[in-house]
Amino acid sequence: MHRRLFVFSLTAAALPHAQALSETDAASGIRAALERGAVAAVGLLGRENGFLGNERVRIPLPEFLEDAAKLLRATGQRKRVDELVTSMNRAAERAVPLAKGLLVDAARKISVEDAIRIVRGSATSVTEFFAEKTREPLGGKFLPIVTEATQKVSLAARYNSFAAKAASLGLMKNEDANLQQYITGKALDGLFLMIGEEEKKIRADPVRTGSRILQAVFGR
Repeated sequence: MHRRLFVFSLTAAALPHAQALSETDAASGIRAALERGAVAAVGLLGRENGFLGNERVRIPLPEFLEDAAKLLRATGQRKRVDELVTSMNRAAERAVPLAKGLLVDAARKISVEDAIRIVRGSATSVTEFFAEKTREPLGGKFLPIVTEATQKVSLAARYNSFAAKAASLGLMKNEDANLQQYITGKALDGLFLMIGEEEKKIRADPVRTGSRILQAVFGR
C-alpha cells in the first residue's frame, strides 16, 4: 500500500491535487518532468546554431578578451576573431547531446524524498536538482569535445597563454583563464537555462503536455 503524499497544509499551498496521489505517483510525475525538460533542452541546443543562433545562450568571448578582440578586428583579423566565437559555440553544440543520457538517468533515479523536495521548491527546482546531480560529471564529458573543437583555432592557444598570465596577476578569474573550461561552463549554463525554461512551461500549463501524471502533479 502506498502512503499518501503530504499533509493538508502542504497540499493547500503547493499541490492542491496531492490528496489523490500516492508518493509513487508524485515521484513518477517529477521523473517525467525532469526527463521531458532535459530531452527538450538537449534537442534545442544540440544542433547547428543551437547556441550560436540563440541570443539567450550564445557564448561570447570572455569579457577580458573583448579589448584584445577589438584590436585584432581593427588590424584586419576580424575573421580570426569570428572563427573563434563560432568555434566556441559549435563546440558547445557538439557537446550538449552527450548530456542526454546522464540527465535521463538522473531523472529516472530520483527518490521519493527528492520528488517531494522538488514539488515544494521554486519554479525551477527541477533544474536546480539537475544542476546539483549532473553539472560536475557533465563538465567532464563536455571538456574533451570542447578542447578538440577549439584546438583547430590557433587563437585559442594564444588566449590561454595570455589569460594565464593575467590570472596570475589577479586580473581575471582562474576559471576564465582557460578558454576550454570557460566554454564548458557557459555550455552548461545554457543547458540548465533551457531546462529551466521547459520546466516553467510544464508548471504553467501541464495540460499542454498531454501527460496525465504531469497534470496531476502540477495542475492547479
